[in-house]
Amino acid sequence: MTDIIRCENLTIGYNKKPLIKDINIAVKRGEIVTLIGPNGAGKSTLLKSLSRQLEPIEGSIFLDDKNLAEMSGSDLSKKVAILFTDRIKGEMMNCYDVVATGRYPYTGYFGVLGAKDREIIENTMKLVKVDDLCDRDFKKISDGQRQRIMLARALCQEPEIVLLDEPTSFLDIRHKLEFLSILEKMKEDKKLTVIMSVHELDIAQKISDRVLCLKGDKVEKFGTPEEIFTKDFIRDLFDVNESLNEYAEKKNIKLF
Repeated sequence: MTDIIRCENLTIGYNKKPLIKDINIAVKRGEIVTLIGPNGAGKSTLLKSLSRQLEPIEGSIFLDDKNLAEMSGSDLSKKVAILFTDRIKGEMMNCYDVVATGRYPYTGYFGVLGAKDREIIENTMKLVKVDDLCDRDFKKISDGQRQRIMLARALCQEPEIVLLDEPTSFLDIRHKLEFLSILEKMKEDKKLTVIMSVHELDIAQKISDRVLCLKGDKVEKFGTPEEIFTKDFIRDLFDVNESLNEYAEKKNIKLF
């Protein structure tokens, strides 16, 4: 598999204050990569940098060997879709309308949907199993339903990469499994590249091709689930001290 996105000597943060330094990673086309690490380690910051919502402090990000900073907004939105925790407001919009906004990179200045656009919207809503919500008010559905609508919106862009920030946080177990199965299907069928932050280590262990571990101001480790998910490494990554580890063992609480 070829590299689709690459970070070279990348330092990111806010207001010129570095949060993570010297990121040198490459993600292959069709991979699912999960970001894990303690709260505040910079998972969301990295995703925002990869989507060009944040400008790097130093270094570069390349998408298909093109410098992300030099790409037009239109070209970028046709390649990268995002599903972040910041919520679309969706006032006076039904769920179909929200999903349809994912076609804006293709519909021109006036956003007029053609027959092909409508076909893609309808097929995507069926794929994500939200076609029964078409006419529902977006503001009056549950958090879990909104999350699936937003996934449909992202996939409507027909992206090569989708960036997701804690996408399963609002989903019950059934919809969490459906959500993950859709991502894996898109990976297999469309060679979709997925980069997402998760708190559920069991999900990261099961679904990932590789796992990026953030801690302090650096990438602690980037490897396969087999390389990452050892008891000693996870304890160190999340600063689980001996007493907490003993408590977990006493209560039969698995770290992953």
